[in-house]
Amino acid sequence: MLTWSSGFGCGLALLNLAGALSSGVAALHLVIILLGAPAYRYFGAGERMARLAELGSWRPATITFGLTMIFAVWAAYAFSGAGVCRPLPWLRAGLIGIGTVYTLRGLVLGPQLVWYFSGCRDAVPLRHLAFSAAALLIGLTYLIGTKNACSQLGTR
Repeated sequence: MLTWSSGFGCGLALLNLAGALSSGVAALHLVIILLGAPAYRYFGAGERMARLAELGSWRPATITFGLTMIFAVWAAYAFSGAGVCRPLPWLRAGLIGIGTVYTLRGLVLGPQLVWYFSGCRDAVPLRHLAFSAAALLIGLTYLIGTKNACSQLGTR
């Protein structure tokens, strides 16, 4: 049984989870492309992106597809760190960088909660709190998984 203190095994499990979560984020971005303007609005891409999607512009889909590819590569790095696929270049640094990006995005949750609980609920929809919390969770999953599996990352 894996526990938080079981070191390497826990690191592999967390990196597998991080890969699955990043894969989910990538898949979500594909769904956003398919759903178009309402999805761009709901997920906070901005009114300009939504309007461009409504007008049939290729730009929102291209930008979102680019993000999809980034999240897919990030998933591949997590799976590589877990030993599911071949070792990718700069694996340890990549995992730390990816975890840091997700975590920094997730840290927006702090100010959002302050705004939300100080009466500015219209400025911070509840779903945006959920998006930030998800980013923070994914980032910490990468970072803790990398730390726990760190001794093995350089040998694969």
